[in-house]
Amino acid sequence: LVASAMVLFMTPGLGFFYGGLTRNKNVLATIMQSLITTGIVAILWVTVGFSLAFGPDQGFGLIGNFDHIGLKGIGVEPDPVTGVPPLLFMAFQMMFAIITPALITGAFAERAKFGPFLIFTALWALLVYVPVAHWVFGVDGWLSPFASNADTPDIGLNSLDFAGGLAIHVNAGVAAIAAVLVFGKRKGYGSEPMEPHDITMVVLGAAILWFGWFGFNAGSAVGANGQAVYAFVNTAVAAATAGLVWTLLAWQLGGKPSVVGAASGVVAGLVAITPASGYVEPMEGMAIGAGAGILCYLAVRLRAKMAFDDSLDVVGVHGVGGLWGALATGIFASSTVSGLPYAEGLIHGEWHRFTDAI
Repeated sequence: LVASAMVLFMTPGLGFFYGGLTRNKNVLATIMQSLITTGIVAILWVTVGFSLAFGPDQGFGLIGNFDHIGLKGIGVEPDPVTGVPPLLFMAFQMMFAIITPALITGAFAERAKFGPFLIFTALWALLVYVPVAHWVFGVDGWLSPFASNADTPDIGLNSLDFAGGLAIHVNAGVAAIAAVLVFGKRKGYGSEPMEPHDITMVVLGAAILWFGWFGFNAGSAVGANGQAVYAFVNTAVAAATAGLVWTLLAWQLGGKPSVVGAASGVVAGLVAITPASGYVEPMEGMAIGAGAGILCYLAVRLRAKMAFDDSLDVVGVHGVGGLWGALATGIFASSTVSGLPYAEGLIHGEWHRFTDAI
């Protein structure tokens, strides 16, 4: 329950983070996009989204069915495996479904009309997020590590994505690329200053995101257990390391440290550790954070040189950070952390985990 509330808190935190990065005339519209996404996706998730994402598969690992439409059959009796009531698990997953389309809004900030935005959010949540969530999180999804054949990793992919690096961050990053290409550049891009209007809002938003991310990652253990502790610690150290590395790089290559850069680095570290948080040791979590600080900083610089108008660097932070985190999981995963014999990465001698990630 606490983890679910923390993940929901991330969406208004994202509103502050994005709102502070925009120009003054667009701040309320940007915050509104995060806020209203909560209403759109919550209704869709309860009525049909959860059933399609977590209902019994149709035989190909691609999508669920309508068995649980309107939460039919989803009660509060504890699950025999996890001990968590299905209705609570639904609520926890609903918070993931809410924040994912909200992440995309940073790519087209300052140039989307409200009506088309509402339609896009509803359609993307149902047609893109729901199927991908089934692939990764569903018991019988084609990428799921929870599939019935998970103890025989040579059958199927059984990908390791602890809390949504692929389903959430890479997914949102790819959508951000498409959105930028469709919307085009902002008026005045490249000729007018487009500096953040309120950096204190950016830091506040990043702080809320960091706090909520402990529920995001540790809560994905679906219990107060050792794996949740690893996920919690990894979330802390990866974000801290990425924020420091980004700051030092900006200082060295850009001439001065940046508060916005430090906050962006923290978020990049949080993104990157998401798929690995329940599978790696803390020192490896720090390595993942350092990699995120470097790769995401360079991606943002490259975006600026290419004049690609990803307003708030969704692709550079979430797309690149999520991709690095997915690959890093294949490198660093350790069965001693998760207790899963098939969750071994490249440095522990299991090549197929890294090649599957690629």
